[in-house]
Amino acid sequence: MSQKTTFASKIGLIAATVGSAVGLGNVWRFPAETQANGGAAFLLIYMACVFLLGIPVMTAEFSLGRGGASDATGVFRNVTPGKKGWWLVGALAILASYLILSFYMVVSGWTLEYLVQSVTGHLYSSASPAVGPDDAERLFSDKMAQYITGTYRPLVMTYIMLAANLFVLLKGVQKGIEKMSNIMMPLLFVLLVVFCAVSLSLPKAAEGVEFFLEPDFSAISAGTVVNALGQAFFSLSLAMGILVTYSSYYPKDTKLTRTAVTVSLLDLGVAILMGLIIFPAVMTFGLADHNLAGSALVFITLPEIFAQMGSTQVWSALFFLLLSVGAFTSTISLAEVSVAFLECRFSFSRTKAVLTVILPLFVLSSICSLSVGPWSGYTICGMTIFDFLDTVATNIMLPVGGILMCIYMGWVAPRSFFRNEMTNGGTLKSHIFGIVAFIVKWVAPLLIATVLVSQFI
Repeated sequence: MSQKTTFASKIGLIAATVGSAVGLGNVWRFPAETQANGGAAFLLIYMACVFLLGIPVMTAEFSLGRGGASDATGVFRNVTPGKKGWWLVGALAILASYLILSFYMVVSGWTLEYLVQSVTGHLYSSASPAVGPDDAERLFSDKMAQYITGTYRPLVMTYIMLAANLFVLLKGVQKGIEKMSNIMMPLLFVLLVVFCAVSLSLPKAAEGVEFFLEPDFSAISAGTVVNALGQAFFSLSLAMGILVTYSSYYPKDTKLTRTAVTVSLLDLGVAILMGLIIFPAVMTFGLADHNLAGSALVFITLPEIFAQMGSTQVWSALFFLLLSVGAFTSTISLAEVSVAFLECRFSFSRTKAVLTVILPLFVLSSICSLSVGPWSGYTICGMTIFDFLDTVATNIMLPVGGILMCIYMGWVAPRSFFRNEMTNGGTLKSHIFGIVAFIVKWVAPLLIATVLVSQFI
């Protein structure tokens, strides 16, 4: 891949990188973690993890990607050609990102299904503001089973998202990924602001804001810190190979630390906006005791809320459009990790690399989709194939990859390499290099290891 292609503009660079980070994790996991861990108490710890750990580790990945100027495996060979075996860290990231892509594509298909059902009105065909909370929950649980655990329709929507990914990726970095991000990211933020304004105008918005922004420090435990750190690393797309791959497209004059801060702030902003959207709404409509985790929040609780609002179809369609945008930009970035690998390691043409990455997903994603429906009886270690891949890739492979990447940048890569990338060859002042290097070398790997071990205790 040498330094063949770069992002054409700073705005496109930021938009693409933010798009790689912002996704369903900001909606899927953040509200539930906040609800269970003391509201703003969790938010404060999460913010500390982003600033004190997330930004330094992201800067390290940016340095490795731009300085190595290759794919997720090639950067290790280029930076330390005499150190054998470290390319396996990149290989682990590529494998993890591809496994995540195989089931994330299914979830993106679900969001598209709900967008279509919202536009047509079928999602709310049996709902009305007069329906009681229990009946509404049962109604939307049935709808979720119909749209997600069916045999054919979930596959169709997954295939549509795969085809959309194929189209953008074939266009390349500038005309595909960057152009798409320049359109999608502003749209996502506009939708977020609109929903935030609507949610804050609801009757019990103040109660929701108070819960979200008033810390309950009595709820803090060691598990809270572990959960906040895990949320920070997952939401910032660390150790997935995405940031290394995207930063290999950065121009040499890109200010890496500033970019890491900007991307992290925007990603954090999305999480906060989602809190300001969800908590006022659940308080207003008496759903504060409902499960705000994962699919239950997105596909049951939120439709319950929209059903009680005026212009139900409009707000529901806009929300699932927002979710579909976040899912789409995330799947694009996950796929690009493998595409770049094939281009660099095997000299594939762009077209051949994209087809090699996307076409097998028509099979792998179908298996993941069917595993939560007709094939739910077939399990691995007591989990559906979907959940098994999620657990192995997200809870095991990513933390291990994060630890190894930090060890590499902190102990193996030349310190001068890291400093030169952060300072653009000495043209920028970097008073915080020593702090960043210390965090990457010592603090981050120890804390990530704590998160990893805690899952098995």
